[in-house]
Amino acid sequence: MINIQHLIDEQQCYETVRKLRWSNGVTCPHCMASEDKIIKRGTSGKIEFCQRYHCKQCDKDFDDLTHTIFTNRHQPLKTWILCLYFMGLNLSNAQIAKELELNETDVYNMTIQLREGVEQRREPTVLSGEVECDEVYVVAGHKGNPEAVKKRA
Repeated sequence: MINIQHLIDEQQCYETVRKLRWSNGVTCPHCMASEDKIIKRGTSGKIEFCQRYHCKQCDKDFDDLTHTIFTNRHQPLKTWILCLYFMGLNLSNAQIAKELELNETDVYNMTIQLREGVEQRREPTVLSGEVECDEVYVVAGHKGNPEAVKKRA
């Protein structure tokens, strides 16, 4: 049996994050300075493949994960990426926990954080024209007063 965790590594995950996040060039997440004001500062001491940067405009340091949902997480980046992949396959938290060999509570917390991150990036939905809702029941505030809920002629 092949474990999917052996098919993906941390370096690939960081390279993918860099390609997606910095597709138009590296920008400072603190002051939004452009790439010409950013210098590379090697890799993080804790995480071998995480590129560090320094902004000459605001004089702050940052890395590939600064201001992302992956910032300051105790699980490796590849675990987060695989969790996101499994969520896309509609696996349950229990199935994801089994695949990643993690505690179900940890996977539950990870999936909540990933969903919130996706939701924050989503464009707001704007309805226009005629909008129809089916099977809507309005009973709030009428508890114990069935006459207020009856259909009117």
